[in-house]
Amino acid sequence: MDDMRLALLLNAVNPAIGGVLVRGEKGTAKSTAVRALAALLPPVDRIAGCRFACDPAAPDPDCPDGPHPAAAVAERRPARLVELPVGAAEDRVVGALDLEQALTEGVRAFEPGLLAAAHRGVLYVDEVNLLHDHLVDLLLDAAAMGRCHVEREGVSVRHAARFLLVGTMNPEEGELRPQLLDRFGLTVEVAASRDPAVRVEVVRRRLAADADPAGFAARWADDDARVARRVAAARARLPRVSLPDRALRQIAEVCAAFDVDGMRADIVTARAALAHAAWQERTEVTAEDVRVAARLALPHRRRRDPFDTPGLDEQRLDEALHRAADDDPDDDGPGSGGAGGTPDDPTDGGPTGGGRAGSGPTGGASGPQPTGGDTPDDARPTGGDTPDDARPSDGDTPIDARPSDGDGRGGAHRGTGDERGRAVAVPESGLTARLLTAPGVGEGVPGRRSRARTGRGRTTGARVPAGRPGALHLPATLRAAAPHQTARGRTTGPLRLRPHDLRAAVREGREGNLVLFVVDASGSMGARSRMATVKGAVLALLTDAYQRRDKVAVVAFRGGGAQTLLPATSSVLAAATRLADLPTGGRTPLAEGLLAAAELLRVERLRDPKRRPLVLVVTDGRATAGPRPLDRAARAAAVLAATGAPCVVVDCESGPVRLHLAHRLATQLSAPLRPLTTLTTAGGSGRTRTPAGPLSAPIPAAVPNRSAV
Repeated sequence: MDDMRLALLLNAVNPAIGGVLVRGEKGTAKSTAVRALAALLPPVDRIAGCRFACDPAAPDPDCPDGPHPAAAVAERRPARLVELPVGAAEDRVVGALDLEQALTEGVRAFEPGLLAAAHRGVLYVDEVNLLHDHLVDLLLDAAAMGRCHVEREGVSVRHAARFLLVGTMNPEEGELRPQLLDRFGLTVEVAASRDPAVRVEVVRRRLAADADPAGFAARWADDDARVARRVAAARARLPRVSLPDRALRQIAEVCAAFDVDGMRADIVTARAALAHAAWQERTEVTAEDVRVAARLALPHRRRRDPFDTPGLDEQRLDEALHRAADDDPDDDGPGSGGAGGTPDDPTDGGPTGGGRAGSGPTGGASGPQPTGGDTPDDARPTGGDTPDDARPSDGDTPIDARPSDGDGRGGAHRGTGDERGRAVAVPESGLTARLLTAPGVGEGVPGRRSRARTGRGRTTGARVPAGRPGALHLPATLRAAAPHQTARGRTTGPLRLRPHDLRAAVREGREGNLVLFVVDASGSMGARSRMATVKGAVLALLTDAYQRRDKVAVVAFRGGGAQTLLPATSSVLAAATRLADLPTGGRTPLAEGLLAAAELLRVERLRDPKRRPLVLVVTDGRATAGPRPLDRAARAAAVLAATGAPCVVVDCESGPVRLHLAHRLATQLSAPLRPLTTLTTAGGSGRTRTPAGPLSAPIPAAVPNRSAV
């Protein structure tokens, strides 16, 4: 995992790079590597007693504990590793008014949060993709600006917050929005080695560490100390490293070649190239430094929608560097190591000299780990035929999996990768979904779909808090305390408050839902290319679910039963991949599909009881499998309706002769009926949504069955 180690070490050399996002499958020691990083950082000097770790040589003039005297006592401590839990509230992250001190002593005191604790250290966020978006925004703003600004509950505080931000995530659990991805300086993909020898060595070392932790740490203490000394030396060398014009032209050429948005990519690449040169004991940035920096800084900035995965075509990277070298006749081009190059040292976290980052038997481009994103030209299919081993059997209708043209953004399909980086073909719908919402007001996780009582939004009332109030409702607190002032000996002057007077603000915002797609994949849906239309509409709805921070699940029914293609997940890419691979054909076991949906909802309510579901049944309403299929479908619909989950029946019937069986199903589910064509609009930027109507809209009367089904 040379790329991961190198990215962490470059940020240790220059925290201004902006942190590292480590993406990878579960069980790949992402957290272990990050927790070990703090021990390699140089110790820090701070003013004794300062809660904000001010440097004695240059104290923060805005420090809430200041101003500090010139002769303040200094103390040295190791660099701190602060872990931010996924369930942390905003006041725990940025700090808040110390209510206990305010009530008991009558002073306005600020209680610092995790950002203050991480100052001049490492802030680690495990499963950062599961963190609420507004908290990720706060973290990335503080990491970029080096300061934390708090305005809440009558407190206005600014303090320094310079830290090395490291986030880890498993893409199978959902992606970060492109706007948030762009704020991370570097990103790396990690995967477990498929080399048996490497896996044996991993297990051997883990068992040795479990058997004798102290002895294992002592065995590697010299190596750790050597890397720590090298980090400290590179930090000291960094101000003396120069960035010549030819290297700047290479950076600009590479960023332009990959069509990244904004200028942050250029700045981060320049900072990473400077850090890499310092790490390699050079005083001038070379083409190899630019190449290594671009490989780490650009992949995640090419992602623009939920069906794109981070990736970088290294052949295009080399071509861009060559073009920049051709413009500068004095430049030797990429691959020139420059002065001061040294042989590769795989134990120090990266290549040196003219070597290439990640090279070696167990990592990088030459190892078994996927590099993500782009598929090499020689590996792309050349025609529309499906390989024999991928063709569906038993009369299934094959999926049109033609590759897209060019860079994967044109044509009928979009070339991308799944959660493991494998190439898949996702249909390009070109549609924009209309807004569907769950009725009522929920209490789920913050999102952008249905109305809910959340920690953010407009204030709609007050309540007695169960514990410490997250957001104080001041008027309600004053009203609760006012009748008791005489008994408390206060007839004039400020009110005297007690802890039980506090009232928390009730705020209404938007929540994310569990959007469950129940898709009919039977033979009737495959007729007249109807399934292609259905997949296009569902893809538009998946994109909408991604933008509104929903979880999604997919149940499909065909042939003799139903199958849960995808349990509830935040990864809409995984849902799109399962949808693209969905074959069609056979009879229509509608009852089995509805029962499978009810069972999935039961399980998810146990796992995530506050997240409200929204069930989209995509079918033409036919039921043809098993004995008395229509009666069984009616009983199954009653079971699904009894769950209380709001449903929408999406009528996929088309053609001049219609049976209107979807109307009957909508009546049985007490759900509105939406023709497939009304769920989406053609084109559009996706920034505006026309509501498709409330879920309580009148349901058209069911039309009697006019023919045998």
